[in-house]
Amino acid sequence: MIKYAIALLFSVGMLTAQENTIKQTNVEVGDVFEIGKPEANKYKHIDFPHENFIIKRGGIANYKRAEGATVVVTSIKEKKDGTTQIKFKKKDGGRFFGSHTTIQANYHEAISSGELMMP
Repeated sequence: MIKYAIALLFSVGMLTAQENTIKQTNVEVGDVFEIGKPEANKYKHIDFPHENFIIKRGGIANYKRAEGATVVVTSIKEKKDGTTQIKFKKKDGGRFFGSHTTIQANYHEAISSGELMMP
């Protein structure tokens, strides 16, 4: 009898563990996000410009300064392959790296990897 009780508790625990997934909601223009820390050294799903383009435009290429920035979605585009491409700008109206006003990102991939977070 104890074996059945333990098996029941184990199976119920497994079912509730599968239910706790990250729920991705639909994004709308004007939604506010926070830029998180990348899994590796560079951001994979947020399309920040390369360092040479930042320097050519007179900016400072420091990706750590972008971490924690609050951003607002300015446009949304559904691509043919089913991905959602968003453009966002800083909430305070400043520029990224002192040179770029808007940045693009793959919405679903950036949310699931933690590069974009809900504040």
